[in-house]
Parts: sequence; C-alpha cells; structure tokens
Amino acid sequence: MYQGDTELLFPIRVAEDLKDLRGQTWAALVEDVCQSPETSIERLAFSLLLIRLSSCLTCHSHSYRALRGCTFCASQSVRRHRGEDQELIDMFETARSEIAAYLNGKRDAVPQSRE
Repeated sequence: MYQGDTELLFPIRVAEDLKDLRGQTWAALVEDVCQSPETSIERLAFSLLLIRLSSCLTCHSHSYRALRGCTFCASQSVRRHRGEDQELIDMFETARSEIAAYLNGKRDAVPQSRE
C-alpha cells in the first residue's frame, strides 16, 4: 500500500481520532475503548464495529479509500452514519457479544457475515 496510514483492517490506533465526531454517548464509548487494555474485548469489538461500518473487507490497496488512509476513511464513515449514536452503541454491543461468544467456544452462536 502506498499510503502510510492504510492497513488491511481498521487499526485501533485511529479510535482516539473518532472521539469528537458525534455526540457525548459516542465520545464516552470511544474514551472507554481507548482506556481499556490492548487485548480487551472492547477494543476488538470497536475494531469489528469500524470494520463493518467502513467496509474494510472490500478495501484494497488501489482503492480510493486506501489511498486516503484509514483515519480519513473511518472518520468519514462515522460522520456519515445516518443513525443515532445509540444505534452505533447497539452495533458495538452486538460486536462485543459476538466476540465473547466466539472466545467462549460458541462459534455456532455467531452469525456468519456475508460481506
């Protein structure tokens, strides 16, 4: 990849830059995630939320999104989300539940994404 800010999937290092893009509920979530340990389920769930929101799985090295970088792409995805902050929080909670189920060996309980 040519852009130094571009990675294969959403990099958690970008989370702090997303804090002030929406309301207080969103800012509180980002703050909690950034303060959680590096290997926490919260960080994994936040990454999964942004991977889905930003469509990271369809990004490739020569796409416009990759050329702009992950920070720009994630910021744009969060800003452009038409739902309320609570919808993003609910999506985060769903991602956290899916990761917890996966880590507890209940892989069948996790819906398979079709991206």
